[in-house]
Amino acid sequence: MAVLRRVGAYEAKTKLAELLDEVEGGRAIVITRHGKAVAELVPIGRGASPLPLGDIVETFRRLRKGRKLGIPIKEAIAAGRR
Repeated sequence: MAVLRRVGAYEAKTKLAELLDEVEGGRAIVITRHGKAVAELVPIGRGASPLPLGDIVETFRRLRKGRKLGIPIKEAIAAGRR
């Protein structure tokens, strides 16, 4: 299990390269602003993984289903070029 380290935002900005070396070594780093945790640097594979492209496309299709633009697509394209 990775050991958490807390650093302020200013220190994170000025020592980013060093912090990345620590993260490569397996350490998780919490970045704080005014004492409040706002972000976490974690090694690849430990954080949230992005959705595969197919899942993203399918999500957009589901969200779009049943919604209409209200005007023909050619009109929308022409309006965007004005």
